[in-house]
Amino acid sequence: MQCKVHVSLHRMETLLQQLTRGNVLLLIIILGLGGSFQCGYHLSELSSPSPYIQRFINSSWYNRYEELPPAQTITMIWSLIVSSYAVGGLFGTISVRFVSVLLGRKKMMICHSFIVIAAAGIVLTSKSAESYEMIIVARFLFGCSAGLAMSTHLIYLAEISPRKLRGIVTLSFAIFASLGKLSGQFFGLSEILGREELWNIVLCVPVFFAVLQIIVLPFLPEAPRYLFIEKGDAKACKKALQSLWGQGEYKEEMEEMLAEQAAFEAAPPTGTLQLLRDKTIRWQLVTMCIAYISNQLSGMSVISTFTFDIFLATGIPEDKIRYVTLGLGITEILTYISSGLLIDRIGRRPLFWGSYGLMSVCWVLITVTLNLKNSSDWAPYMTTCLIILFIILFCGGPGGALPTLNSEVFIQSNRLAASVLVGFLRWLMFAVMGLTFPFLINALDSYSFVLFACVCLLGCLYTFFVLPETKGKTLLEISKEFEAITICGKSFSEEERMETKF
Repeated sequence: MQCKVHVSLHRMETLLQQLTRGNVLLLIIILGLGGSFQCGYHLSELSSPSPYIQRFINSSWYNRYEELPPAQTITMIWSLIVSSYAVGGLFGTISVRFVSVLLGRKKMMICHSFIVIAAAGIVLTSKSAESYEMIIVARFLFGCSAGLAMSTHLIYLAEISPRKLRGIVTLSFAIFASLGKLSGQFFGLSEILGREELWNIVLCVPVFFAVLQIIVLPFLPEAPRYLFIEKGDAKACKKALQSLWGQGEYKEEMEEMLAEQAAFEAAPPTGTLQLLRDKTIRWQLVTMCIAYISNQLSGMSVISTFTFDIFLATGIPEDKIRYVTLGLGITEILTYISSGLLIDRIGRRPLFWGSYGLMSVCWVLITVTLNLKNSSDWAPYMTTCLIILFIILFCGGPGGALPTLNSEVFIQSNRLAASVLVGFLRWLMFAVMGLTFPFLINALDSYSFVLFACVCLLGCLYTFFVLPETKGKTLLEISKEFEAITICGKSFSEEERMETKF
């Protein structure tokens, strides 16, 4: 036991030494605060100020038309405020490929920060202008910036990380997203900014981190892989590697990028439609689509969006729920950090199929305990414990491993187009769950969670039987692993070769 603890401490010490040799840790923090943190914050920011915003809609309507709005009108305007963020996210994701090719990774992150500042300015002035339409526009712009930032943030992380540290570096994406959600819940507390006169300030907190990114990011290096493979600048690439990871020759990394550059030149950057038609990468697309659908429909997004309603149904007092959600946010972050220390040691596959399997069991047990809540005193407490266990399993498994997998399955020529496709799928699934879950829970009650259990089981079976292990492999080696996947003795790559031959 002592030996295992000693090995873990030694591994953590080695990891910290590698991350503090150059500017890479600073870059990871700046990218995180300007990237996935922003999205996480905007996912949870509306939970506390929602009654104040709805009262603002009511008073704005009255001052404008001198009559109170119908209840359905307030609900419709509130729904537009909530959903415009997802619409903006879809639009931003679709724009990633064009903007990234035009500006590069670093300039694109700076560009998205200016959109955040513009959106914050609109929110701040909406109160004095008595315009709820300005909140809808601001939420749309926040969504656009999040769509741009999330895809670029993940690509940037993948292109600055060496093979041996790819897991922990890309996992910081999930850590900062969780930190953003926790910050949204924290600043929404009545003791902090969660008061009626400050609701517009709550929505603008992320602007401070966007300004920080604009100030600091220009002094940090561009992504080395982008410089070498897409720009063909080996000198700038080596300089960027040394700035990030400390002085060294980095021959192994340069040779890996040289091999990928040859593949990039043989297969120039593809568009999204070309990507869908290319059978040689069909398994990568199928894998990422199933992974994102399983993640979004596993029930975690429902817990994040409807935390208050779910815990209220389990019997937790209304005034205590926001503090419980804060505890869950801290649990998420600690679980992601623990997962980061394991992901490059035990691999990606076990984290996927093991967690999905246990998450499926959790949903079945939650369904049982919810049905027993009126007849047993212990059932509400058991339900709460199972929800907490589910969150730990998600963050320690697919939630933490998916950003890493996303950065490993596509080579440089396909990465941008793939980011657009999976990003679009992520936002679409998020919007679908937000719209359909209230109807599901009304129609099926607690049995709606059985659907989540089935999705988790599907994710478990697919990742166990199909997903290849990507730990410690180059991107070209991973591509060959996917090409070797066969169903009934045939693979997509063989079909492509046969069609080309004929």
